[in-house]
Amino acid sequence: MSINQTIQDIIIEKITDAQVTVNNTGQGHFSLVVTTPEFIEKNMLARHKLVMSAIAPLMSGPNAPVHAIDNLITMLPTP
Repeated sequence: MSINQTIQDIIIEKITDAQVTVNNTGQGHFSLVVTTPEFIEKNMLARHKLVMSAIAPLMSGPNAPVHAIDNLITMLPTP
């Protein structure tokens, strides 16, 4: 399984109705777009904390596959 798929799966595991796009920008850096109704009434900081808490295990340890999230876009679904 690719790291992109792993990131997507782990976010969906925590935010079950999320749609996730992962772009690997190289050397452990990624760009994410996460869309979910769970973001309703959450400010940007709360949204980012939710996503980052999901992928935190992939960012810890000396051989962590995720070094940085360079761009995180959190969106509500369009009606």
